Amino acid sequence: MGSSSRRLRAFKRWMRSQGIDFSDALQFTDDGEAISVRALCDLKDSQWLSCTRGAYAKALLGLLTFIFCLLMNPCLCFGLSTRSTLSYVALSSTRQTVKEDKAIIYEDWKENILPLLDSPPPFNLNPNFFGAEQYLAARSLIASRSFAIDEYHGSGMVPLADLFNHKTGAEDVHFTSVSSHSDSKSDTGCSKNDLQANAGDNEPLSENSYSDGRVSDTSGGSDLDNSSVLGDHTTALEMIMVKDVKVGNEVFNTYGLVGNAALLHRYGFTEPDNPFDIVNIDLELVSQWSLSLFSGRYSRAKLSLWRRLGYSGCVSENTEYFEISSDGEPQIELLILLYIMLLPEDAYHKLDLTLSTKGNSNGSIGMILSEKGKFMLEKASEVSKDLLLTKDVCNALQLLADMRDSFYGSNSIKDDIEALGNCCIRRERKLYFSLILRISERGILERLRTYAASGAQSFRTAKRSSVRQKLKKT
Repeated sequence: MGSSSRRLRAFKRWMRSQGIDFSDALQFTDDGEAISVRALCDLKDSQWLSCTRGAYAKALLGLLTFIFCLLMNPCLCFGLSTRSTLSYVALSSTRQTVKEDKAIIYEDWKENILPLLDSPPPFNLNPNFFGAEQYLAARSLIASRSFAIDEYHGSGMVPLADLFNHKTGAEDVHFTSVSSHSDSKSDTGCSKNDLQANAGDNEPLSENSYSDGRVSDTSGGSDLDNSSVLGDHTTALEMIMVKDVKVGNEVFNTYGLVGNAALLHRYGFTEPDNPFDIVNIDLELVSQWSLSLFSGRYSRAKLSLWRRLGYSGCVSENTEYFEISSDGEPQIELLILLYIMLLPEDAYHKLDLTLSTKGNSNGSIGMILSEKGKFMLEKASEVSKDLLLTKDVCNALQLLADMRDSFYGSNSIKDDIEALGNCCIRRERKLYFSLILRISERGILERLRTYAASGAQSFRTAKRSSVRQKLKKT
């Protein structure tokens, strides 16, 4: 659609009418699906880009007030797109999480909004604006677009600031709040002639543009200095450069050091080769593996011992799980659990008896069985993984990787990579981003298998070395 699409031109007019300043050194490009921000000239570190007087919508009274504000004023969502996140994750492991989220949001709507639709005046709420789908859209916008501003403003929707696309750990801009009466804007580094020469399809500069690239309000409706709107605690929210960007390059913000599962769930996109990707292995999956080897009673007893030693997994939405990092390394609490699960029965009872006798006064301290059958107290962070990576534990990791990988169906990771290569991001964005997440997660599981195989090999090598040392002594 180009840089001067109808919705972009309308959005610029709306920003000016609301008193939102932005530098003419920025070019907004609309490809029909997403909007990106590019530099019309070289941008320098600490350079001012945009300014909003306060959040356009403030969550001063909590999330429900914020949602109600959006539902009462649909124009606040102008320029922002909502997505059916569930359809994005049809092929990914986050599908169940999204289903659960939608169910929770629907219950919130029934409890907090639905009763208001039958309320007498002065409410008279329009059901077309306050339905379950509209409530879900408002919640999605707040989750994906709102900013934590400061203690006074709370969280707010900040038009323009949310148009900068995300790049993990490589942002070009920083969002900050300053006094509304301070003049912290630096020169844009671009002359008006430079901007006009590079504008291309951008709207031409108006005669009301400031010399530093800011654009004044042309509608006569600016509320920049209207203290009756924001009170005495008016705050200017500014976007400034934190590093140099060359002309023509996209200008990125960051949503934090976030993995692809969270990016897809919250924002509807993913990044190739995201170093913060992880895979979760639920405790329930570990329990299924354990039941294939031991009775239910024995499995529960070993799990109980692990907990008595002060260990637990990560917990989210009432689900306990273990993280596998992007390089395939499992969370140490998982290794300790597998180690305890696989203890011979006599060693397990000996450990259980020792724990019952000595107790465990510190929840961060666990008792680990050494190779020589002696017990020692170790902090979880100090436990030697070499000690835990026995042949049986490594085999268990490989089986868990296979069980977790079965969630993706019968297609192999090679099939997924081929599907991604044949997928057009413009026509099939949802499938494209889901495949990136799916391939990333399956790649982590492959690295988990490699980790387990190398750990087993290291254990066998160490064992052979130990045997040789004993033979030498004899």
